[in-house]
Amino acid sequence: MTTTRSRSPHVAPPRPGALRKVLFTETRLYLRDPLTAFFTLVLPLGLLLILGSAIPGFREPDPSLGGQRVVDTQLPAMMIMLAVATSAFSVIPTVLATYRERGVLRRLSITPASPATLLGAQLVLNLAVALLAAFLTILFGHLVLDTHVPAALPWFVLSFVLGVCALFAIGLSVAAVVPNGRAAGGVGAVVMFPLLFLGGMWLPRELMPETLVRFSDFTPTGAFGQVLRDAWAGAAPQPLHLAVLAAWTLAAGAFAVRFFRWE
Repeated sequence: MTTTRSRSPHVAPPRPGALRKVLFTETRLYLRDPLTAFFTLVLPLGLLLILGSAIPGFREPDPSLGGQRVVDTQLPAMMIMLAVATSAFSVIPTVLATYRERGVLRRLSITPASPATLLGAQLVLNLAVALLAAFLTILFGHLVLDTHVPAALPWFVLSFVLGVCALFAIGLSVAAVVPNGRAAGGVGAVVMFPLLFLGGMWLPRELMPETLVRFSDFTPTGAFGQVLRDAWAGAAPQPLHLAVLAAWTLAAGAFAVRFFRWE
């Protein structure tokens, strides 16, 4: 006897009016959960300000970083990546897996607000949170720590968009395969923390062994962290890193589309 994945028989594309209503509802639910807002917005910003203020060496030119200060590129780039990764690997998979487990997505399939509408609302909401996290990091970093703003702003915007797309696509892949909301948190953490290490969160890539740096180049967080830092310093990101982010977006997005279950 063979089994097949249970899918909704008909999933309509998001309708603008329904998307606005669902987005409003999802935003209210998001704001009612202080822990989610804390880990995606407050924690990265707090770490930036605390570490940047408490460690004097972070405000001095660092030869291992090419003479840059840690607070000018490394630290703010890592905090932005942490905020995006938290949304991608914790918030999105947990919410979608919980809704699927409770039958919310199945019930939405027979209403004007289709499951795709809820999915779209979640992506828009978490994109807005990522943008707010980036804005707060740049603003308060400059006001409190006198950090530089991104010198190559167009490259920074492109790098940010590609990084968000890559990490969100991987988060959707996690949501596609986890059985329930409880498992989503664990699986997301297993995926997120090694990727953050490879992205230079705890050890700058300049201090990594050469072999590890080469491996990191082909990971989504390694590429994301580096393109943010390059754009922040005023340099054009390396084509390899941009290509890696685009490839992860396409590959993980295709996986999520292929295996995502509405019920």
